Amino acid sequence: MAEKLIAPRTGEGVEELFVVNWIKQEGDQVEEMEALVEVETDKVVTELPSPAAGTLLKILAPQDQPVKVGEVMAWIGKPGEALEEESAPVQETANLPAEAESEAPPPAALESAPADEGSLRSSYISPLVRKIAQEHQVDLALVSGTGLDGRITKNDILTYIENRTTRPTSPATQPAPTQPMQPVRSAEPAPVPTGPGKLIPHTSVRKRIAERMVQSKQAAPHVLTVMEADLSAVLAHRKAHKPQFAEKGVNLTLTAYFIAAIAKALQAYPMANSTWTDEGIFVHDTLNIGMAVALGKDGLIVPVIKQAEGLSLLGIAKQVNDLAERARAKKLQPDEVKDGTFTLTNHGTGKSLFASPVIFQPQAGILGTGAMQKRAVVVSDALGNDAIAIRPMIYLSYVFDHRILDGEAADDFLYKVKQALESWPQEPQS
Repeated sequence: MAEKLIAPRTGEGVEELFVVNWIKQEGDQVEEMEALVEVETDKVVTELPSPAAGTLLKILAPQDQPVKVGEVMAWIGKPGEALEEESAPVQETANLPAEAESEAPPPAALESAPADEGSLRSSYISPLVRKIAQEHQVDLALVSGTGLDGRITKNDILTYIENRTTRPTSPATQPAPTQPMQPVRSAEPAPVPTGPGKLIPHTSVRKRIAERMVQSKQAAPHVLTVMEADLSAVLAHRKAHKPQFAEKGVNLTLTAYFIAAIAKALQAYPMANSTWTDEGIFVHDTLNIGMAVALGKDGLIVPVIKQAEGLSLLGIAKQVNDLAERARAKKLQPDEVKDGTFTLTNHGTGKSLFASPVIFQPQAGILGTGAMQKRAVVVSDALGNDAIAIRPMIYLSYVFDHRILDGEAADDFLYKVKQALESWPQEPQS
């Protein structure tokens, strides 16, 4: 019997994949778990493996086209084998193990269930989710589903269980769950101008960037505050210890220092590492710092350095190297661009002095670092005497959610980042 390649759910809130490239073509022989196709979501390119060994009989999801999660993308089987001509979304979870799918109730059982709200919800509960709920004694009526038609996914119930262990389980005291971002569309479609020129169709990446930027501006009041920092201490440390880091295979970049300074400031001001909810401000216990990586004409992507509070400068630099390299090669995994709690964007690589970046929702803020310039500044010695000196200076542009932070608190946080950079210790940070 021919096997289906089904578009899997690659992340929370992901409802659509974009087919980048079919590695195998119709008629090609494939091995089980051999890469068949490259798909993209949130600018992360992922290879999907073949579910079985055989021949790629038919491709149903064309290249350079979107495909819905749960749809049949291709058939794998024996040459000449009959196929079911279908491409409708598969209702059971596409990325569950085969044994879990085999336990799904037959369609007749679902149709015979009463039409009340509880039974309607249960018709969307996969066996795996039901098993997890039973093991952890979870009332599924309290879990918000982000899957197709509101179905509760494995990630939904695991997130609920994790949150329940870290704060009271009463619905009245829990922060409202973060909802997946929905596409933002204008009330009226933007007309295509007439006259000389050409229309360049939107890519899936550009559409997603546009949706998220508009959604962020609509969701949160953005406020910008700017300070400048003297990088003399950072540059001295980097010059002294870059060879030692290189011996360990690590390129010590300024980005690593920026992230380390942000981590220190976030530990001092936890409210800057938070998320707004209708029930209250949820302060994250861990520091997951995203770093925006430019992809040229393809936009940008924000891989996340998880639990930065527990990393040394060497550990941060290693992750900066690895994530940036794989981001530009489009080899990141979906989980590596998720769960950020704060973001750094180094717009100074494009010679920009300062900017007003857009917050990555649902975070509370984003820090932009400008181009470093040698400038004449006034410096004071230990006796209070002033002098003019040449120093390597950068602007720090901090955009914050004014629902969460007021100006004084935001300035205190930004000043802590400035202090961390200007007083960088000269001993090795390894």
